[in-house]
Amino acid sequence: MFGEGALSRVGDLACQLGFTHTLVVADRGIVAAGLVDRAASVLRDAGLSAVGFHEFDSNPDAAMVERGRALAAQHSIDSIVALGGGSSLDCAKGINFVLTSGGAMRDYRGYGRTTRPMLPMIGVPTTAGTGSDAQSYTIISDPTTHEKMACGDRGAAFRVAVLDPLLTVSQPRAVTATAGYDALSHAVEAFVTTRRTDISDVFAREAWRLLQFNYERVLVEPGDLAARGAMLLGAHHAGTAVEQSMLGATHACANPLTARFGTTHGAAIAVMLPHVVRWNASHVGARYADLLGEAGPDAGASAGDRLAERLESLARAGGLPSRLHELGVARDDIAMLASNAASQWTGTFNPRPFDAPAARDLYERAY
Repeated sequence: MFGEGALSRVGDLACQLGFTHTLVVADRGIVAAGLVDRAASVLRDAGLSAVGFHEFDSNPDAAMVERGRALAAQHSIDSIVALGGGSSLDCAKGINFVLTSGGAMRDYRGYGRTTRPMLPMIGVPTTAGTGSDAQSYTIISDPTTHEKMACGDRGAAFRVAVLDPLLTVSQPRAVTATAGYDALSHAVEAFVTTRRTDISDVFAREAWRLLQFNYERVLVEPGDLAARGAMLLGAHHAGTAVEQSMLGATHACANPLTARFGTTHGAAIAVMLPHVVRWNASHVGARYADLLGEAGPDAGASAGDRLAERLESLARAGGLPSRLHELGVARDDIAMLASNAASQWTGTFNPRPFDAPAARDLYERAY
C-alpha cells in the first residue's frame, strides 16, 4: 500500500489479517521520532493491543532477537508490525522465526527451515533502502563472530508493506544517503545475477529509474514528498527484484567490512559497487548498457565505465566514502577480508565467477 498518510490504514489492515495482540518492533530512533506512538494509537483505535520492542541496534544480532522473542512470548503475541529501517524489519522477521518454531537464529540459515506457520506481519519502512519489506529473507548477525546470517522462509514475507513517504522525511541526511545507495545497488546487482528472470528485470529496471533520478533530489530537498515517494517505491521494487534474482559480489565484499570494521552497510556498498561494475563489465557490459537505456551493437563496450562513473557521482552527492582506507582498512586486512567475502552466499550469483582471488582483486582496486 503506497501513498502519503498510508500509516493511518495499518489498524484496518491489521484487523483484516486477524491481528489481536501485536508486537510493534521499532528501533529507538523511531521511538524518539514519535512514530511508534502514532502507530500504536492507530492500532489501538482499531481495537487491538500493542506491545513495543525496541531493545536492538543496527545490524541486529541473534541475542537481540532472543530478547524480542521473550517479550513476545510473555504477552502472547499473535502478530507483528515492523516499523523503521531495515534493522527493524529484519529484527521483526527474526523474532517471528524463533517465536514460532523455537531454537536459535542459526537454525534457520538458508531457506524454508521453519517447522510451524509464522505469524502474520505488516512492514512499514521509514527508509528507502534495504527492500526488506519486499523480501522473504532476514539478515541477522551472529553476536560472537558478527557474521551475517541470511534466513529465509515464505512465511517471513510481510503480508502487507505500507509505504508512506511522510515517514521518511525526518530521517537524517546520512541515513537517506546510505540507505538510498543500498537500494541503488540492489537494482544494479539484481539486473545482472545468474538467477535473474524477466520479472526481476522489470522491477530492477524500474527501481533504477526511480532511484537514480531522485537520489540527489532528496538529498538537496529533503521535504520533496514526490521524490521521497519515488525513492520509497524504488527501494521496494529493488527489493522485489532481489527476491527473484538475489545479489552479487558487491554485497559479498561489503558484508565482511561491516562484520570486521562496523562499517555502515550503505557506506561499504558505496566503496565496492563501482569497482564490481567495472570488473563485471567484460561479462555483462550489454546488460549494463540496457540498464542505462543505451542501444546499438557497441553500446556495451564501455557501459561498465559509464555506469560506474554514474554510481561514483551519486556516492559523492551523498557524501559517501570511495576508498577502503577511509573505512580504517589496512592493506594487511585485505587477505582476511577476501577469504570472508569468498564464503558469502551472494557471491555465488555474481555474473562473473567470484572467489577469494577475485575478492582480493576487488579490494585492491577499492583500496
